[in-house]
Amino acid sequence: MALPEPLRNTLRLPLIGAPMFIVSVPELVIAQCTAGIVGAFPALNARPQPELGRWIRTIKAALADYRAAHPGEPVAPFAVNQIVHASNDRLEADLAVCVEHEVPIVITSLRPPAAVVDAVHDYGGLVFHDVISMRHAVKAMEQGVDGIIAVTAGAGGHAGALSPFALVKEIRREFDGTIILSGSMSSGDDVLAAEAMGADLAYMGTRFIATDEANAVPGYKQMVVDSSAKDIVYTPVFTGVHGSYLKGSIERAGLDPDALDELKRRDMDFGKRDKSDAKAWKDIWGAGQGVGTIDAVRPARDVVLDLERQYLAARSRLLGVAS
Repeated sequence: MALPEPLRNTLRLPLIGAPMFIVSVPELVIAQCTAGIVGAFPALNARPQPELGRWIRTIKAALADYRAAHPGEPVAPFAVNQIVHASNDRLEADLAVCVEHEVPIVITSLRPPAAVVDAVHDYGGLVFHDVISMRHAVKAMEQGVDGIIAVTAGAGGHAGALSPFALVKEIRREFDGTIILSGSMSSGDDVLAAEAMGADLAYMGTRFIATDEANAVPGYKQMVVDSSAKDIVYTPVFTGVHGSYLKGSIERAGLDPDALDELKRRDMDFGKRDKSDAKAWKDIWGAGQGVGTIDAVRPARDVVLDLERQYLAARSRLLGVAS
């Protein structure tokens, strides 16, 4: 599958910086896009709601200025994530802002995004929908999405439990659109592996928590650096949906990571930052199993350039083996 037109000749790497609740802000998105990967943020991060338009204008202006000052360099489009769920009372207003500003890519989560697809396609934008199973993927295909994000085992945030080898192959058998793979990726080698499995793009979030531009407290960034795969806890307790969290942050909140089954499972609530879902991301920190190879907090551009070097080295190494 060839990349959609807005992504052709604009990427340094076939990579999307995943939108992370609270963490992803314009500074991070701009750094990612000007480094040559798609940067994304959740619409709900812009608070109060009228801030969303300002955020989008800020990003668009910064990318236009960078393109003018650096002709010939790859500058990727940006994306806004919309939570399609009944508890998100901002969805209609946030979608209207995205349509007004013709956001290049809208990433949808949870429920089938028919209304979002129609609105975004009217101005020529793309819709990528994240799924954790083939059942969800089929529903997204029926809605006419341009891309499917396969959120597999080991991903940060609201992650799935399936192997990427299984889910990507099943989706590709039924879908000729863009496939984006998420799950435990933190290196350029991982991006190449995603392509080898049949994905068109990789989806990486946790690696960008430990960057200068990320809106995460220093303790969160350092915990990402200090943790490994064994320090990730997968539970539905905090938001009502299975998610991956840093064990150290659960302990820091005064909870026993080994006794979470005894706690009442909270209901999903994506509309207000002061309720259950917000507490999860603010106090109990999300991260994926790829944390074990993150060794420092660095500028996002430096991270992307390192990923590119790793990607090219891995490709060269494999071509050498093949020859």
